[in-house]
Amino acid sequence: MGRVIEVAGYGELPLVAREFGRGSASRPGALLLHGLMGHGEHWAETGRWLAPRFRTVALDQRGHGRSGKPPAGPFDPAAFAADAEAVVERLGLGPVLLVGHGLGALTAWRLAARRPDLVRALVICEMRASAIGAEAQRRWRRWLGSWPLPFASIDEVRAWFGEHDPTLRRPDPARGRFFAEVMARRAGGWRPVFSREQILAVREGFAFDAHWEELAEVSCPTLVVRGVDGELGRAEAQEMVRVLPRGSYADIPGAGHLPHMERATAWRATLRHFVEGALIP
Repeated sequence: MGRVIEVAGYGELPLVAREFGRGSASRPGALLLHGLMGHGEHWAETGRWLAPRFRTVALDQRGHGRSGKPPAGPFDPAAFAADAEAVVERLGLGPVLLVGHGLGALTAWRLAARRPDLVRALVICEMRASAIGAEAQRRWRRWLGSWPLPFASIDEVRAWFGEHDPTLRRPDPARGRFFAEVMARRAGGWRPVFSREQILAVREGFAFDAHWEELAEVSCPTLVVRGVDGELGRAEAQEMVRVLPRGSYADIPGAGHLPHMERATAWRATLRHFVEGALIP
């Protein structure tokens, strides 16, 4: 568990982050941004691995984890990027190595486009630049409504999301662990720490809007990573690299949508190659 930090985000929204290792202002900063429904502790292995070399912070983004969940939002991509900007500036992390997964990757590249002075390098993991579409959003709403809440135990959470969820193509223990870490005991059983309606609102920011223009404005060295069995297709990932002024590409065999949790060793090797070969002495 990383050291807990409280910091104000966009609109002074209270945000919670975790700092791994012993922070030092003399080290370059690294900010880790989780995916949709996640939290900063999903980066624990990566955070501990980066900590000897970087002042490494993982943020609970708005609506997630222990950070603020404003009833009326906003939950658009601009608000998420403004939160990350505030965290980098208020914690003195910049220019930062920015690593994002899913939603966090979109947050990261929007910040890199908006404030190139704050970002020295960027890693985009498992996030599309194209709009996902209205039908996909409708499927998500149905899926969120299908969860058998409350769960009787945390083991039941792991089993349902990792084995019994009807949308699964095959058992996925990493997915079960992902969801087990974002559940809390409530009256009657275990429930998510986030609002499912707010999650749908967050998802609208990339369900209905593409983000190619912002991607093309990212000037720092950028690595696009996909799990071979994940949600980002090879063709789109390679087009994202083509659009990026200083883009490169890597895939992780045997990984799905959660490469940093499913294939941690390969993920770290990919990250090491990029960091050591492309950007930071």
